[in-house]
Amino acid sequence: MGLDQSLIGRSYPPSEVYEVSRAKITEFADAVGDTSPLSRDAGAARAAGYPDLIAPPTFLTIVNLGAIDELVSDPDLGLDYDRMVHGDQSFVHERPVHAGDRLEVTTHVDSIFARAGNDFLTLRAEIHTDSGELVCTGRAQLVVRGEQ
Repeated sequence: MGLDQSLIGRSYPPSEVYEVSRAKITEFADAVGDTSPLSRDAGAARAAGYPDLIAPPTFLTIVNLGAIDELVSDPDLGLDYDRMVHGDQSFVHERPVHAGDRLEVTTHVDSIFARAGNDFLTLRAEIHTDSGELVCTGRAQLVVRGEQ
């Protein structure tokens, strides 16, 4: 049974607010080997014109994963999580994420199609501050492997 294509265009309500902290930025920078002082030294970040520590560009994967988890658990979609793999992900940043940001994610189903017995699901995540400023648009493609 394939994914329900009638869900193309569906939008999910904004996620709970994710509060970006200095500790989370530094922890993520450590995990990905980012040694930039802008992610570790608030004084250096302020001297460079930022209000606080800035997050490495892929930090928003953390925020985006929660939104993807909510979507894949939607029973209307019919997605078998055991057969899902992550196919692709990209981010278009409007500005760097910094400590003190309070972010929400609104997820949209942009496309669903089948190819070679597999289902492909393309998601768009609009990541805003809780005051409505667009910070980043993320895209992810999930692949649901066909039954063998």
